[in-house]
Amino acid sequence: MAESMQGLKRTHRCGELSAANVGETVTIMGWVQKNRNKGGLVFVDVRDRSGIIQVVCEEGKTDPALLEKAASLRAEYVVSFVGTVARRSGAVNDKIATGEIEIIPSELRILSVSLTPPFQVEENSKTKEEVRLKYRFLDLRRPDLQRNLMMKSQVMTLTRQFFAEEGFIEIETPMLGKTTPEGARDYLVPSRIHPGSFYGLPQSPQLYKQLLMCSGFDRYIQIARCFRDEDLRADRQPEFTQIDMELSFVDVDDVIDVNERYLAKLFKDVMNIDVQLPIQRMTWQEAMDRFGSDKPDLRFGMELTDVTDVVRGCGFGVFTGAIENGGSVRGINAQGLCSSMTRKDVDACADFAKSCGAKGLAYAMLKEDGSVTSSFFKFLSEEKIAALKEKLGAKAGDVLFFVADADDMLVKTVLGSLRVYLADKYSLYDKSKFDFLWVVDFPLLEYDKEEGRYVAVHHPFTSAKVEDIPLLDSDPLKVRANAYDMVINGQEAGGGSIRIHDCKMQSKIFSLLGLTDEQISEKFGFFVDAFKYGAPPHGGLAFGLDRLVMIITGTDNIKDVIAFPKVQNASCLMTGAPSEVDEKQLAELALEIEKK
Repeated sequence: MAESMQGLKRTHRCGELSAANVGETVTIMGWVQKNRNKGGLVFVDVRDRSGIIQVVCEEGKTDPALLEKAASLRAEYVVSFVGTVARRSGAVNDKIATGEIEIIPSELRILSVSLTPPFQVEENSKTKEEVRLKYRFLDLRRPDLQRNLMMKSQVMTLTRQFFAEEGFIEIETPMLGKTTPEGARDYLVPSRIHPGSFYGLPQSPQLYKQLLMCSGFDRYIQIARCFRDEDLRADRQPEFTQIDMELSFVDVDDVIDVNERYLAKLFKDVMNIDVQLPIQRMTWQEAMDRFGSDKPDLRFGMELTDVTDVVRGCGFGVFTGAIENGGSVRGINAQGLCSSMTRKDVDACADFAKSCGAKGLAYAMLKEDGSVTSSFFKFLSEEKIAALKEKLGAKAGDVLFFVADADDMLVKTVLGSLRVYLADKYSLYDKSKFDFLWVVDFPLLEYDKEEGRYVAVHHPFTSAKVEDIPLLDSDPLKVRANAYDMVINGQEAGGGSIRIHDCKMQSKIFSLLGLTDEQISEKFGFFVDAFKYGAPPHGGLAFGLDRLVMIITGTDNIKDVIAFPKVQNASCLMTGAPSEVDEKQLAELALEIEKK
């Protein structure tokens, strides 16, 4: 039977106590982490979100009834101890903050009992994720997850403080809005009052925040919930949170400036890391050419090298065929990895490249003894081999990898992915280091072969660089956008753009995207109308809060920074959502479920 806490007041959290409290009478409350009964000597570790402290009950020193009660405690019982803080009589535990002290109890109350948990609540649990997510309320008791969520709270608090001091106004935007084309699929909410009509949950507050600029609010900020019905990955969830902002009367430099200062304050305050300002900028084209990625990780080398001219006419059909079809041949130098890689490792690299879309992966292992193992050197002359080595700065001990294809962009992206694969597998960078980079001047449009039309690289409201506007009529794919992404350690932490604020230009972009006047009116009529009444030049940016906290905490799984996440199929293992609803609810919404 659970006991009442009437008359008790917690004086300290467990992890707040220290040697400075020795001699004090304290009251702690928390969960039993572990109970060790040594026969007349009972050690109880009590845990709350601040940490763990040891309570010691000893025969001859502790009331017999209390000693017996302490011996009955099991993992995850909720307890309260009243007692005196003392220095440990045994060895100091330097692995915990309270390792110098213990509590000698005078009172114990069992506030709640627990069934035997399906897994042990412990740091860095090895229990299968599916089990932990089913019992997420237990999983969240783990210290590592609690630290992540407390860090997320700290980031949110600091964010609000910083932007408030910068003159931003926090404004909430609707959850129930109008479904719009472009981007990922919308999550739809049926309307009971308007049968057959649906709200769309926001993929972002994009339209609303631009309308707020039209309304004269000048600087807007919101920690906004967003929803996208898309396939999930380790860093994606169907519902997530953005640090969303918009500013009027600004250019690219203005938006970048305030956000650089935000990042500098954030990383200094929460991690004591100094971010060197201004942060390096790199054009999208340079990022793709040098690193094969629009979010390059600069903590390690292995830059891409274009060897198309070097191997032209070399006699190796894979290379010459790609070049003859208008493609390219590029390579990377995995310096010094020859001694670490076996042929099996090289084959694994080839399999990885194929999984990224390559038809194959050519290689050359330059061994320390001067010998070479290569999949294609036998087709090349000595002069070509020498030129190839020189181009890549190759020396004994290096491993060279090459990709050839008629699609130059595919060549870049495959090698860019292989570069990261090798760096991770062979620990080629300092994981404690943080690298910040702005990637700018993205393409405004790309061509979707399946849909047979242009699509926006970012979104349809991104403006073109002024000098590229004439190309909208002659060569739209060469138009660069006033867009920018913040990349931290090879991950896109945030991005934004200067928006279109001219009605005629917005109509032109809608037209290039293949939207008819009817579609524009139906989907964006309210938005277009607002711009007819004096829209200021404006731009903005959104950081992915969850991804930013992932980077700060060092986790590679977004579920570790979200309290109640979904799994791969967008379901919640704990609650069973999504679930079927009864016929009455469907009838109220004028819906019928078609059985498949």
